[in-house]
Amino acid sequence: MNQRTSTSQSSVLEPRWVRYALIAIALIFLTLFLFVPLISVFHQALRKGWDAYVAAITDPDAISAIKLTLISAGIAVPLNLIFGVAASWCIAKFEFRGKSILLTLIDLPFSVSPVISGLIYVLLFGAQGWFGAWLQEHDIKILFAVPGIVLATIFVTFPFVARELIPLMQSQGNEEEEAAIVLGASGWKTFFHVTLPNIKWGLLYGVILCNARAMGEFGAVSVVSGHIRGMTNTMPLQVEILYNEYNFAAAFAVASLLAMLALVTLAVKSFIEWRLHENQIDNADQRIS
Repeated sequence: MNQRTSTSQSSVLEPRWVRYALIAIALIFLTLFLFVPLISVFHQALRKGWDAYVAAITDPDAISAIKLTLISAGIAVPLNLIFGVAASWCIAKFEFRGKSILLTLIDLPFSVSPVISGLIYVLLFGAQGWFGAWLQEHDIKILFAVPGIVLATIFVTFPFVARELIPLMQSQGNEEEEAAIVLGASGWKTFFHVTLPNIKWGLLYGVILCNARAMGEFGAVSVVSGHIRGMTNTMPLQVEILYNEYNFAAAFAVASLLAMLALVTLAVKSFIEWRLHENQIDNADQRIS
């Protein structure tokens, strides 16, 4: 039996040289397109010394860009979390008219260029837009201000939480929720004590991806921000401005902050993926038993 198993396993394995070649190609690709650019960012950021690096990231314009990035992400991520949970709950647990339309709308930011989504807000809230005259009459600023940046960030990031939770909720089914309701639990109690514990790692995974995209978004924010220095520039826009001014050390210094954010996000993402995989295995074992 063991001989048959080993024979069958060896018959489906690729030759050793093929595996080594594929590993080498993957390592070369990662080195050229990930590790080298990442090392280059930190090298350029520290090229003029630690004092110049600290001065670049503590510059008033850089501080303003960091604050605005945190504000836009701090508003967009919680709102997308609420929307993602509500949308995934409806889609995974209920059947209703317009369900396919809702799924299509959730995927819309994935199929539309961020620049186009920014232009949509210009057409809506610009001086010549649908609501432009009314906004000017009431002295309300959407474009070239924080509200426009937040709206653009919300639009490009709202699919992440929902798209992570929908297949997870669908795979779990409704048995546990139905059992809780039969035993007398209310809807909110069922959600907090049954549904939420089952989706917590998937939810956190979607939030991490949403936050990473919110802080790194460039195209849509660039259209609606107006590039007002010290007021409406996020970190990616600040990097662009500094680079166009040939202030390379400062540009790479701010870019290094985004790179460190990406590394932290990658580490947290890997941990959550591992926990999510372990959770799925535990759930499968419980169902089998």
